[in-house]
Amino acid sequence: MARRERPCGAAGQCFFWPKLLLCTLELFIKRCPPDLLQPLYKSSISKVQSPPTRTSRRNQSKAKSRPPEPEMDVQLLETLCKENECNAEEVKNVYQTSFSAFLDSLDLSRSPDFPQVNDLDQQYEEHYLKSRDIDGRLFLDGDETVLVPKVEILQGERTPKKNLQDEDAVLIPPQTPIRAAMTSIQQLRGDLISSGDQPSTNLDTYFKNCTVDPTQDVLKRLETLEQAFSQRFGQAVGPRCVILGKQRFTLGVRLYYKVMEEMLKSEEKRLSVQNFSKLLNDSTFHTSLLACALEVVMATYGESSFKTGGYNHGGGDQAETDVCFPWILDVFKLSAFDFYKVIESFIKADPTLSKDIVKHLETCENLIMERIAWRTASPLFELLKQEHEGGAAEQVETPASFSQPLQHNHTAADLYLSPMRPGHRALPPESPATASSQASSQVLTQPAGQTPRPPKSNSLSLFYKKLYRLAYTRLKILCSYLLSSHPELEPIIWTLFQHTLQYEYELMRDRHLDQLMMSAMYAICKVKSVDLRFKTIVTAYKNMANTNQETFKHVLITEGHYDSIIVFYNQVFMQKLKTNILQYASTRPPTLSPIPQIPRSPYKFPNSPLRVPGSNNVYISPLKSPRMSPGIMTPRSRMLVSIGESFGLSSRFQKINQMVNSSDRSFKRTLDLGSAPKPLKRLRFDVDGQDEADGSKSGGDSTLIQKLAEMSSTRSRMQEQKMKEDAEARKE
Repeated sequence: MARRERPCGAAGQCFFWPKLLLCTLELFIKRCPPDLLQPLYKSSISKVQSPPTRTSRRNQSKAKSRPPEPEMDVQLLETLCKENECNAEEVKNVYQTSFSAFLDSLDLSRSPDFPQVNDLDQQYEEHYLKSRDIDGRLFLDGDETVLVPKVEILQGERTPKKNLQDEDAVLIPPQTPIRAAMTSIQQLRGDLISSGDQPSTNLDTYFKNCTVDPTQDVLKRLETLEQAFSQRFGQAVGPRCVILGKQRFTLGVRLYYKVMEEMLKSEEKRLSVQNFSKLLNDSTFHTSLLACALEVVMATYGESSFKTGGYNHGGGDQAETDVCFPWILDVFKLSAFDFYKVIESFIKADPTLSKDIVKHLETCENLIMERIAWRTASPLFELLKQEHEGGAAEQVETPASFSQPLQHNHTAADLYLSPMRPGHRALPPESPATASSQASSQVLTQPAGQTPRPPKSNSLSLFYKKLYRLAYTRLKILCSYLLSSHPELEPIIWTLFQHTLQYEYELMRDRHLDQLMMSAMYAICKVKSVDLRFKTIVTAYKNMANTNQETFKHVLITEGHYDSIIVFYNQVFMQKLKTNILQYASTRPPTLSPIPQIPRSPYKFPNSPLRVPGSNNVYISPLKSPRMSPGIMTPRSRMLVSIGESFGLSSRFQKINQMVNSSDRSFKRTLDLGSAPKPLKRLRFDVDGQDEADGSKSGGDSTLIQKLAEMSSTRSRMQEQKMKEDAEARKE
């Protein structure tokens, strides 16, 4: 479908499908005989039908030559939207921009008959073969919602419980991606019904308690950002969707007010103060909080995802073809480092967020730490520069703290009012001096005769704590694939990796965290005489989760010039760290950095599914709410057992056993350990005809044999690691 016919963004967005379904229902209801319709729809459609008008003979020929145009039954469509809790204006927009054009393409507007199934199937088959997208017809196979219902003659004589057959135990139709998207949207809209478009009474009280009332600034800022958001939304998904952008913004504002109020309640309880003038007059805080709320809204509607992993060549603005993250940052001209500060507090302040949305925000946070926060214009570099100039002997985050658990007690106020020294947080001068706040406001004093150091940034400290743990987690996974026979190298590689992030942070400018990780691994293997080539590293790297080939194919070398990871290593990484790398080959190598403690994510729910020991795809989890009933699961997760609910026929248990015992793990995307990695045809590893960084060369036949041996060795190490993980899971 052409871009002008897609009013709601990129392909695959689930929020477009339900509206298209309502348009289809409108067409069929209009053409159904009145005696087959329910009274509600019969009355709606009868008001639209108008008696035939008489046409003069002069105009009869013109009337016959003009084909009838598909007319939208506004009243019927509004009735359908009201019954299904869907926005009528959005459905009308879909009807006018997409559905009418589709009817014209099939000549359905010229015929009063219903479309033929064979014709639709043939057209869909042609479209599927051309686009190679998901075949939606698979969801219709055996779906009881599209089959004629089975009605028994004596069903009325049966009691509801005593005679209930197994096959009738689950009456709720299985959940599909469309139904799941609609459920999430309805849940979001339902949670925000009580939240108005203006600050609540409680929030208004917080504003009035400030030394400087931020109310007018907040309203003026929202007005400016609404105009920018709706215009850019229309540019990204189509000019006709400016109104949709305003509707998304309205929902975002409601969520923004709701979360802000919860944050302030939490701060009041923590600090025993009610004057938050400094925080509430911080424009960056408000913009970040609103951006996070809008990201949640767009992710709920299926409009925001991570198609490119936040990877933009040259660190420029996101292309105006979708609204995927970090699009919202570019719209508001907001730095990723400032946006990151609000994510954790936002999630804690809104416990109604679904798992998918929490995971979405967590992915946003990881993308920021991996790459987006390291763009040239990021304030992160200025903070790092001040930190190193203010006290070269004091690191951003001391290695000794790596082994300590990561405390997730930082609030938005801590981070946006930073820099402040941890444990000596100074309150704003206008805050009331209570007993607890006086203790919190004591500023660290310096001994006489010493130059006072600038305060350490809370936001920078927490950023590096999370960055180190993310970096080590990814390094550990890559080492388990490639260096399981050399476990002693992992802490050495980590030491070089951590040193680079700490002292040579300029290497991260407009680059990716994983580029430094792979370079550090290659460097240590070189000095330790371990045969590990870059091609082997990137082949294993491709199998890691959330990776992109552009990470090792498109690396910044100099300003405006990009090349492969091996060129980056030779011309940039090794030149910058050559002295430090060679120290690991000496008899007195540098002291190893402590290994970070990998904590349980603060974003995981306490009742998340737990894997059954000894199995890869069997999980158990408590039934939390009626929404999680087995009858409304997605096709991918419908093979679940809920203790306490009727499950149905015993054959369903047999299907689960068959699934567990089967070697086909199609239910879970895992590493394909049995197939050879695809050749990296377009990745140029050699420099001036040389095979690797050390300049070694080999003949064609021997090179092929060596590559096959490397791939076989890599697969073997991956399989050994998998067996090791399964063994550890059984012990648990």
